[in-house]
Amino acid sequence: MKRFVSIFALLTLFSLALVGCGGSGSSGSGNDKKAEAPFRIVTSFYPMYIATINITQGVDGVEVTNMTKPQTGCLHDYQLATGDLKTLEKADAFVINGAGMEAFLDKVVSQQKNLKIIDASKDIPLLKDGDEENPHVWLSVTHAIAQVKNIADQLAAADPKHADAYKKNAAAYVQKLEALKKEMHAALDNLPHKDIVTFHEAFPYFAQEFGLHIVAVIEREPGSEPTPAELKETIEKVNALPVKVLFTEPQYSPSAAEAIARETGAKIYTLDPVVTGEANDAAKDAYITTMKKNQATLAEALR
Repeated sequence: MKRFVSIFALLTLFSLALVGCGGSGSSGSGNDKKAEAPFRIVTSFYPMYIATINITQGVDGVEVTNMTKPQTGCLHDYQLATGDLKTLEKADAFVINGAGMEAFLDKVVSQQKNLKIIDASKDIPLLKDGDEENPHVWLSVTHAIAQVKNIADQLAAADPKHADAYKKNAAAYVQKLEALKKEMHAALDNLPHKDIVTFHEAFPYFAQEFGLHIVAVIEREPGSEPTPAELKETIEKVNALPVKVLFTEPQYSPSAAEAIARETGAKIYTLDPVVTGEANDAAKDAYITTMKKNQATLAEALR
């Protein structure tokens, strides 16, 4: 009898082991299910990365990659690299600034026909530089808020599973941007001087937001030195200002601004268009932090 009980116990343990290892008693759930692939989002450059990581913060199953290198800056003449196309091959959605910033977009669309394009500048009224539309819309806090809402709405449509999380995160970030907007207007709306000379055509939306007047631009095309005639014209405009200040950008050489400063006695300050920085979790505060620095710079320069 004892021998029979021992054999029965061994058979029972063996049967349980088979079930635990996915034998005939397995329900087919849990470990048998293949891990679900993440929803992969690629952003075109730093301002889009900042907005997108705020919208996707803490959302499981979503990955965000910034396509361009941290120090790329604006994408005026950016040429797609082989690595960029490989990154986009794995993407489900590509978040772009739009408004003509990504001149390479046609190539992406032609090669990645199933890639969902998220246009952050959809329905935002654009300013023009001559015949060309100015794409630097994120430098207006009002437009930055609109871009966040655009990205969240379009991501929600492309990835319905996470729609509620995207919209909740976007609302929280918009609240922070609204507070930033209020603070900046309080600091800049009543400055005694409103005329500024900027480095390139990055700040018209910023100027529109805060009632500033751009009287001259040091370099029409970033990275290209102004002609002698352009330099002379800018010097004359600076000399006519009651407060002689020039604003450079940290992404470009200040040599042309320094030449103008030597001729006019103007003081040089830095305004940052928020186009460079590290692509990591800490970047979620980069737009607000940098815009506050721009606010402090202008408050000091134009007092």
